Amino acid sequence: MRPPCTPLLLLLLLNAVPAVRACLQCDRTISLMHDNYILSLPDAIVQATFMNIINGGHDAFRETSLSHKGVIDLTTLYRARTEYQSEFNRFTQTTTGTLFEAIQIMEKGKNILKKHLEIFIVDGLCPNKCGLLVQRVVDCMSCRQRTYNCPSPTGRQDCGENRIEAEEGGQAMLDCFLPWHRLLIGKPEYYFSWAPASDTKETREFQTLVVTRDSFVVLNQLHVDESGTYQCLLQNQTGTLFYKVTFILSVTAVPIQIPKPPVALPVPALHSGHNDERRAALVVVVSVITALSLVACLGLTVVLRSVLLQRKEPATRR
Repeated sequence: MRPPCTPLLLLLLLNAVPAVRACLQCDRTISLMHDNYILSLPDAIVQATFMNIINGGHDAFRETSLSHKGVIDLTTLYRARTEYQSEFNRFTQTTTGTLFEAIQIMEKGKNILKKHLEIFIVDGLCPNKCGLLVQRVVDCMSCRQRTYNCPSPTGRQDCGENRIEAEEGGQAMLDCFLPWHRLLIGKPEYYFSWAPASDTKETREFQTLVVTRDSFVVLNQLHVDESGTYQCLLQNQTGTLFYKVTFILSVTAVPIQIPKPPVALPVPALHSGHNDERRAALVVVVSVITALSLVACLGLTVVLRSVLLQRKEPATRR
């Protein structure tokens, strides 16, 4: 059963609230977890002792936060909170609750916070290598969300030039996306425009093609006269430019295919020797058959003539 909350305990709790908060305490779950643990202790003296240890841990959390930019994003805060909460629950359930163990769990909480802040600074805070990034973060001191400006390391929003080659009748994709675009606050849009290849850099005038939330466009059934300079701008409704990239598209004409004449296969040459003997024998056989056919035709003609003459004689006698 939870011990009664005495006036002394109330005074200790009020005086123990740190004046400055830190990243890990920006999640109310952590503050409630600490308060519930203090109130579960057997008496006010023990509660006051452990409260001092937890306050010392809060100071360590604050110093760690300040030494790591003093900001955090909601995803990193959630990861740090869940890991520390798991460790603190293990402390309350599997330890005897000595002062040394309490100091250890607060030190572990500081190391967990430090680890996640270091990862956030490297991978999550200002990941843009070019262009302007304005991202939303949590201020570890006030626990309020605010914007954090990440100017381009190059000092300008231009992120370079890409060259694309395509054949006439084919297609080309202009992809402007970079992963840090997801972190931009608001609803910026991609502005695609084009200038013909015949325009010089000094006289180039871009014609707007499309304004869209999609980070890419696909050009289909390309013609040679669609070669030129394509530009992609990422900006918000007020005209703030975050990112710019240029594409130089070259469309080449497909050469006319001339049909090739059919290839005549060579006639295999007849070999002498055995093939010549077979050919000579074949000529003899054909000659014999032809002669026999002629003889048969003559014989048949004579027979038919005799038959006709015999039929005519009786008719003449009558």
